[in-house]
Amino acid sequence: MPDDDSAGRTVLGRTLTILEAFAVQPERGLTVTAVVEATGLPMSTVHRVCKQLERERVLERAADGRYRVGLRLWELGLLAPRAQGLRQVAQPYLDDLYAVTHQHVQLMVLDGIEAVVVERLSARDAIRLEGRPGGRLPVHATSGGMVLLAHEPDDSVTAVVAAGLQRFTPASITTEPTLRATLSLARRQGWLALQDHLTMGSVSVAAPIVAGRRQVVAAVSVVSDFDEGDRLVPAVLTTARAIGRALGG
Repeated sequence: MPDDDSAGRTVLGRTLTILEAFAVQPERGLTVTAVVEATGLPMSTVHRVCKQLERERVLERAADGRYRVGLRLWELGLLAPRAQGLRQVAQPYLDDLYAVTHQHVQLMVLDGIEAVVVERLSARDAIRLEGRPGGRLPVHATSGGMVLLAHEPDDSVTAVVAAGLQRFTPASITTEPTLRATLSLARRQGWLALQDHLTMGSVSVAAPIVAGRRQVVAAVSVVSDFDEGDRLVPAVLTTARAIGRALGG
């Protein structure tokens, strides 16, 4: 019989599994049945946990019966110092980069084998992108994720390869040699441009943000629907360096 600590971790694990199901369509929300299908958990468990999360305001239930992520979860998420402090410092520089490019401007951090979009500024007529602010993207298919991975230990690269290099478009990186060669290029030139790797018709340019004792803490990227590398690369590099200096680099 599991001890209390083991049982507690099981409850917590199920709760997190349920919350993660809402990442697919946070705006529309999910019915209990949809959560069951997404998580594979029993209906009774999902119903019980969702009701408890609703009482705690972590989830909200709309008039149509669908559950949505509640404001309390958003408030708790803002307490994460790695994201919130970074956003506050970076915001003015991201605004400037957006004013110059009028494309998607993103601030990203690495979390395991995924890149988390901490902030995104987008023009109304910009190309449609995968993911959302606060969402996760595959490291190997994003320029921001790749410049972050390029400065990680080899164990991190091995973990990304072991998780599987999914093909999203014909241009996606799907082999370890190609992945390592691209990471080497990102380290050598200090930035990276990828075309059509996650979204067809897109070009993304990213550079690492270096702070403290030459530590890469995040990446800034611009995603456009046409190749304007001559303009994007200097702008992205200038923004990344400015944020790094503001962070104490």
